[in-house]
Amino acid sequence: MNWGNPYDWTAVEWQSATWGERFMYIDPYFWSYFGVALALATSIIGASWGIFVTGVSLLGSTVKAPRIRSKNLISVIFCEAVAIYGVIMAIIMIGKVQTIESYPENQMAQCYTTALFGGYSLFWTGVSVGLSNLICGIAVGVTGSGCAIADAQTPETFVKILVVEIFGSALGLFGVIVGIIQCSGASFLKDCL
Repeated sequence: MNWGNPYDWTAVEWQSATWGERFMYIDPYFWSYFGVALALATSIIGASWGIFVTGVSLLGSTVKAPRIRSKNLISVIFCEAVAIYGVIMAIIMIGKVQTIESYPENQMAQCYTTALFGGYSLFWTGVSVGLSNLICGIAVGVTGSGCAIADAQTPETFVKILVVEIFGSALGLFGVIVGIIQCSGASFLKDCL
């Protein structure tokens, strides 16, 4: 099946098509893989941003108080978990994508609509998971940075700020849960009959 041009439009018909029709005929597999890439890439960007912010403050604070260097590494581990959330979602999403092997000619439009729904579903799953993990990485990084600085000054504040950091890390977990719910409806029928 020619997913990009399922109705075999000519160049003149494409020029008169609306933007909605043009978006509708973008390959559903493109939307699926683009969603997977968004979930993975933005999660890794969020994790790296958080690790960078936390690491800089941790190294700077270690100069004043060397005792904090090992226990404040937990902030870096929380940031790394954000990247792992993205990897988990990418694996779940890529498992949903299947190649349609057969379809009857009289149901081509229905098969295409089903595949398009699956593609859009995985795309928006990638957007929501990626954004939640990006924001989670930033939140955990900023909190971890503050934790390292505060712990170097006043050791009693470490546990209190760590609790706040755990709640910030839960944002990424919420994104994964919502993403699993979002992509549960996405399906590419192997035999579209």
